[in-house]
Amino acid sequence: MERETTDVRYARISQLMQWNRHKEAMEEAMALLREEPEDANAYAVLGQICLRLDKRDEALHWSQESLRRDPENSLAWFVRTAAYYESENWRALDEALDNAQRIDPYEPHYFFLRANACNRRTNYTEAKEMLHAGLKLSPHNALFLATLSYTEALLGNMAESRHYAKEALRQDVEHDHVYLYLGWAAEWRNDYDEQLLMLKNAIRLDPENEQIRDAYLEALQKSYKLYRILLAPTNLLKRMKRWQIVLAWIVAVLLFRPLIFVFLIVYVMTYWATKWLVHIKVFGWSRRR
Repeated sequence: MERETTDVRYARISQLMQWNRHKEAMEEAMALLREEPEDANAYAVLGQICLRLDKRDEALHWSQESLRRDPENSLAWFVRTAAYYESENWRALDEALDNAQRIDPYEPHYFFLRANACNRRTNYTEAKEMLHAGLKLSPHNALFLATLSYTEALLGNMAESRHYAKEALRQDVEHDHVYLYLGWAAEWRNDYDEQLLMLKNAIRLDPENEQIRDAYLEALQKSYKLYRILLAPTNLLKRMKRWQIVLAWIVAVLLFRPLIFVFLIVYVMTYWATKWLVHIKVFGWSRRR
């Protein structure tokens, strides 16, 4: 009878999380802990709920409590990897992923997290390898395909980037982060109209996501042709190696110093003018009373 009650409570917590009623789910999880204070999985579930509420420190605390009782609790390790990733604690993420994949080597999401961490460190080739490893486990995962499209764009493989973008949309057209990654991929390919379209879809699906909102506003800013023209030099630099960039800057400073100064002034003015226009377009005029 006691086991049945616990199972019912777990099912209720799961249902509440599916409905995004996370505060109620937390109340249920706390009640479960009072009934089963040594249940490692209950602590892990509580950590998962805290993660959904963007309480990363609490998520790490409860996942640690779970691991203190069961060092190989797979959910607790999943929570820790997600918390470290969201807080951009890359060193801790690497260590947590090593443990998480040792316990659950067939969880494809861990390859996705490794790929994103590699992209942040500009290890694009390694990121591509991680995504292909994840796709072997989850071959129709639209988010992985969208991230691979972005990674291929970072590597300068524009045709491959477009191919994986089409494949991602063939798999899923109702995932906000798929559109976010496809927007980033399009931006890197200098497909600004495509970038704006992808991010319009992303913000339609999740208008409250701050990361998506910022990316959408940036895409709107790049819809102005003058700003696009001024971005041309930076787009060229994206395709150059570091030594080529340094050499180009040295040559430019020696030969075109006055023009560079004028360009920087025009660029800054255009940047803030278009940012202001986007703000008015989206939020309208705002006056203090």
